[in-house]
This record gives sequence, structure tokens and C-alpha cells, in this order.
Amino acid sequence: MKFKLLLAFSFWMLLIAVSCNKDDISFDTPSQSLRFSRDTVYCDTVYNQVRSETYAVKVYNNEDKDIMIPKINLEKGATSLYKINVDGKSGYDFHDIPLRKKDSLYIFVEIAPQASGPEAIADDRILFTSPAGQQHVTLFSVVQDAEFFIQSPTNPNIINTPTTWTNEKAKIIYGDLTINPNITLNIEAGTKVYFHKNSGMKVSTGATLNMNGTLDNQVIIRGDRNDPYYDTIPKNWNSIRMEANSNLNMNHTRLFGGTRGLDMRQTNATISNSFIHTFQEFGIYAVESIVNGRNLVMNNCGESCIGIFKGGSHSYTHATIANYSKILSNLNRNGIFATNEWKNDNGQTEQGALQQLNIKNSIIYSDRDNAVNFEQTPGQQFEFLIQNSLLKYSNISEAGFPFDNNIRVIQGIKNEDPQFVNYFTAKLNLRVKPNSIARGKGDVAVAGTVPLDIVNESRTANPTLGAYQ
Repeated sequence: MKFKLLLAFSFWMLLIAVSCNKDDISFDTPSQSLRFSRDTVYCDTVYNQVRSETYAVKVYNNEDKDIMIPKINLEKGATSLYKINVDGKSGYDFHDIPLRKKDSLYIFVEIAPQASGPEAIADDRILFTSPAGQQHVTLFSVVQDAEFFIQSPTNPNIINTPTTWTNEKAKIIYGDLTINPNITLNIEAGTKVYFHKNSGMKVSTGATLNMNGTLDNQVIIRGDRNDPYYDTIPKNWNSIRMEANSNLNMNHTRLFGGTRGLDMRQTNATISNSFIHTFQEFGIYAVESIVNGRNLVMNNCGESCIGIFKGGSHSYTHATIANYSKILSNLNRNGIFATNEWKNDNGQTEQGALQQLNIKNSIIYSDRDNAVNFEQTPGQQFEFLIQNSLLKYSNISEAGFPFDNNIRVIQGIKNEDPQFVNYFTAKLNLRVKPNSIARGKGDVAVAGTVPLDIVNESRTANPTLGAYQ
């Protein structure tokens, strides 16, 4: 019994001693500079009064002693657009922050700004003050003024009068935005349209969507997460759904980052000088539609860059359709898929004639063995012409048509690497290198119908295949 009492007494005395030692830890003033995980926090583009995501900076104590940082504060103090959290506490001015030897602490940063115009710069600095000197981490962000379109039980989010969007404010869409039948929406040069997760746009029967970008001032259509990581992944938003007899005119537009890009049903579409990339399923999903594409650049789509269903009429001239993707590697990743059939929303199979599919002076390539897949239904019209174009082609069983000695394949180039400058989505430079086989292989008469390339360079002499001269 005495032994048990002695053991219990010893345990409590040891516990008290350890506790006292913990409380008695002494922290010295820093004698060396602190080290940071980054010297600049770029919070990327944020919108008026919308809080950004949280970014982290790690602060390291490289000294062989425990230190007390005398002061950490935002340079602009209470007027700063930024908020920081230091060691679990939120504010803008902190004193006597302990940091154990060879240890680190997190500082979390976010911004919820007020915009003072269409686009402005928000900057500040986190200052670290000690006898070792003053150090800082720079905070930087672009702030856009924004107009919000939010679908709710009391707001169906409908455009019911002819409307023009300008670039004075970014457009942020939550839920579905609907353009009513026979209504026109014009999106002017430089306008940025951002869709929240699981959001999209519906262009109703007879309605028209015009995207009027310019070479120096593109229209941007994307998800609302603006940090660079989300520039290269799909499924950040849904699609632009074009209903029967709707119309699309798209020029100098960059459309990316959703599940489907243009989801068209019996749509009449003209697409020029535009980039469509990084979609979970299709960049263009066209059912019984008429599509005329010129100077079109596409890449990084899970099922196919272009999906043609239930026939229709299609023409792609000086298009660069490449499909490279690491994150979508388990999907088909065709350049162009075309079929006479389509399963409707009720699961029933419908058929239609492919009146024409013209691919001229173009590049259709992929990191798969075959970039083109045609599935003709016996007895259905399936007209196509591939002229002066470079294709990644495996065999007839995969492609659905013979390449060699085919009267529908004129001056075709098979399985030659186009030698893109950089096909990775983060760079997306699908120009071809000087020694590419695609140079000078375009038909001059075809090039004359699209005399300027996607960056306004003349291609009337020695035209290069694809969107770039």
C-alpha cells in the first residue's frame, strides 16, 4: 500500500515538474532573419465584396533557440483590404509571437475587397519587425468590379429583353442563366463571364448569343475560381446549352474549364478565332447542328474536342484540334468524333444524316493512337471531306474510314508529328515549330477563304496547316 502511495506521489510530482518546465520556457529576441515559404502571396483575381480563398505563408525559425517575434502587422493596418490570421488569431497587428527553435508557424491570408473601377490592383505587405531587422511578405491581387446573376426560388435568373454586356464589370453567374426565346445577348470585347460550380447558361429556342471579342480584347468564359490551378482542370462549371433553332456567333473568345463547352441542339453556329479547351466531356457537343469553324484552337477534352451527333453540317477550316491530357487520361480523348446517332434525354436513339463534314487545312492530333473516330450508321448519309490536313490515324477499325487511296482524303498527311511549340494546357502554345511538316502544306485556295490566321498574320502564300501561320 505504501509503495502504491509513493508511486502515485512520484507521478504527480513528475507531472507538476514537467508542467512547470513548459511554463518556464524562455523566448529570446531573434538574432537572425526569419525565413518564409514565399516572398509574395498572389491572391489572383477577386471580385468586388467577394471573399477570396485562403492562402498560407509559412514562417520558419532557423535559429537554435526559441524566439519571440516582437511584431507582425499589415503595413496598411486597419485600412487594408487584406485580413491575416497569425497563430490562430485574426487581425492586422500582432505582438510577441512565440516560435520554437527549428519550428514554423502559419499565417493565413485572404481578401474581401471593394472595387473602385472595372479593374484595380490591391496590394499590401505583412511586416515582421525584430532587432534582426524588418522583413516583409508582399500581398498582391487584381480586383474586378462584378455584376451578379444569382438563380434562386424567387429569381429564375432570366434575360427577357435584348441585352448587351460590356467589359465594365465581370459577370458572375450562380445557378443557370436563361436567355428567353427570340432574345439576343451580346457579349462585347473584353467581357469576362464567370460561372460558379454547377452553373451554366441556357440559350432558348430562337435566341441568339453573340460573343464579340477582338484579337487584343478577348471575351473570356470560364469558372469563377481564378487561381492558376483551376486554369488547367475541367468541370468547374456546366456548359452553354443551345436549344433548337438557337444561334451562336463567337469571335475571339476563350472558353474553358467546364463539363461541356458548347452543348448545341439544332443550332446554327459560326465560331472564329477562338480557343476552346479543358472540358470533362466535349468542347463542342453538336446534335443535328450547323457549325462553321475557322481559326479554331482546341485541346484537353475528355471524350472529344468536337462531338458530332445525329449528323448535321460541319466545316472546320484552318483548325488546330489537339487533344493532350494527363488528368483525363482514362477517357477517349478524340479530336473529332462523328456519328449519325444520338440518344435523347429519354434514352431513345435518334438518327440523322451527316450532310457534310469538311476538314480543310487543319491539324487533328492527339496523344492517343487515333484522333478521329467516325461511326456511320448503315443506310444513313455520311458525307465527309478531309483536304490538306494532318491527322493522327491508327487504322480503319478505330477511325471508321480508310485513309490511304480514299477519294474523300485529299493531300492528307498521316501520323506525322506536327511539332507543337507547347501542347500542355498551362502554356497552350499550339503554333508549330519552324521545321514542322505542317508548314506550307495548306491549299492556297482554301487559305484564301480565311486569309488571316488567328493572330491576324497573312496566310495567302505558303499556308501552314492549323490556326497559326
